[in-house]
Amino acid sequence: MTPKQATALLRAAGDPAKAAEMHRYHKVDRPYLGVANPQIDAFVKEWRAATDLDTRLALARGLWKGNTHEGRIAAAKLLTQARIRPDDQGAWDLITSWVPDFDAWAIADHASIAGQKRLVADPTRLDMVETWTTSDHMWTRRAALVMTLPWTKQNHPKPDELAIRDRILGWAASYVTDHDWFIQKAIAWWLRELSKHDPARVRTFLDTHADAMKPFAAKEAGRKLPLDGS
Repeated sequence: MTPKQATALLRAAGDPAKAAEMHRYHKVDRPYLGVANPQIDAFVKEWRAATDLDTRLALARGLWKGNTHEGRIAAAKLLTQARIRPDDQGAWDLITSWVPDFDAWAIADHASIAGQKRLVADPTRLDMVETWTTSDHMWTRRAALVMTLPWTKQNHPKPDELAIRDRILGWAASYVTDHDWFIQKAIAWWLRELSKHDPARVRTFLDTHADAMKPFAAKEAGRKLPLDGS
């Protein structure tokens, strides 16, 4: 399977009316084919099963370069799996090479989910992610929080996981005066997810930083906090 063949399959499955609707919704000027996510999932499942890692990386690279909305979503999905063997730098390097191209939330989020898996597989990669927090590119700064969402989810984190959690909360704290909507939404997302497992840290964060945040973000961040104050 080549990127050209994969794109042809996506294009054949598309719906021009849906493509126009997607273009209006996402508000980013790139080709839209009008393919629903379940259809993309079905293609990706087939392509992943039929290719080795090197071929899959080449396919993902080509689909991303093609710049269609569905192609970029498919590229990210091709690399979204907990275990990639061998888990060398290939998949991680490809995912991170996409970050400067992020310009729309749906594509950025799918690629960030792929990145989440590679970060969990090798947390030393967080050193690279930390450099993104001072980027001039808003989507790169946002990706630092979206890719690290797995560290919000442990109920009983080990000491190293807790240290990572606090490290990322430090990144979020450095963002609170950045009032870009997508940055504020990312802070709120990280805190809201963390509040389900570690409400005390979220309360402490909001006590310290809520006044500097946009009101909608502070409200969203605390929406899942237990009412009993625990």
